[in-house]
Amino acid sequence: VGHCHPDIVKAAHEQNQLLNTNSRYLHDNLVDYAERLSKTLPEKLCIFHFLNSGSEANDLALRLARQYTKHEDVIVLDHAYHGHLTSLIDISPYKFRNLEGQKEWVHVVPVPDTYRGLYREDHEDAVTAYADEVKNTIERAHKRGRKIAAFFVESLPSVGGQIIPPAGYFQKVAEHVHKAGGIFIADEIQVGFGRVGKHFWAFQLQGEDFIPDIVTMGKPIGNGHPLACVATTKEIAEAFAATGVEYFNTFGGNPVSCAIGLAVLDVIEKEHLQAHATEVGNFLMKILKEQQIKHPIIGDVRGCGLFIGVDLIK
Repeated sequence: VGHCHPDIVKAAHEQNQLLNTNSRYLHDNLVDYAERLSKTLPEKLCIFHFLNSGSEANDLALRLARQYTKHEDVIVLDHAYHGHLTSLIDISPYKFRNLEGQKEWVHVVPVPDTYRGLYREDHEDAVTAYADEVKNTIERAHKRGRKIAAFFVESLPSVGGQIIPPAGYFQKVAEHVHKAGGIFIADEIQVGFGRVGKHFWAFQLQGEDFIPDIVTMGKPIGNGHPLACVATTKEIAEAFAATGVEYFNTFGGNPVSCAIGLAVLDVIEKEHLQAHATEVGNFLMKILKEQQIKHPIIGDVRGCGLFIGVDLIK
């Protein structure tokens, strides 16, 4: 919502003067914030774990998936980046290709990029073709005795090239993944919170009939303050709690972070930032497309709201 936004600074300052403690001590801000966040999400995503960073959120999502499914393997998109923890470098081809390489429990599928990817705009059914890549990967994994815990994906691949997956792709992939006993994790750390304009969450671009099993969030949630969240279903959260090893994070969801989180949601609403993202994004896309006509090096201009990519070609 902008650098040093006065409403955010005020909320942090006021709560800082009262109390900042860990979440073993009950505090209204935690409940108020969870309630406000839940209003932005589909009803079944109703359990929230608060953390300090997007990487922490993705790591917890991985643990939840494995505990719930009792499987280990993860499917990710090529070029994906999901965070800086060891567990996340392992599922980030963008990083592991330059480090220790691919672990046997990680499976990489092509990015659903209809401009530069394997199946392009002229393909008769790119959605099914890309989803079938996931299906075939699952089948190959099963032949090797591997079992899929999760399909882990950014709702709009960002590091992978500002890609807009074709609508319907997530639904088809989720079908294959659920059939294999896995779950669908949507990483909204860079692309959530109204950035795409027309929706609050980028996964909603896929259609109203699509709901992930876990949504992770970070960066914009606290406007620069360390705050992150994992939203999931009751079933998944209960399977995780059943181990008896509770999830505890000393400063995840502390009163100051939650006061800031609430203030961020207030500003988004009060200043109509979703509509703003749509308007400014449309304007930027329009002038970029004008440049595309003039300059053959601009192959593609794509985006939604303030998530925009310009693909330069030879």
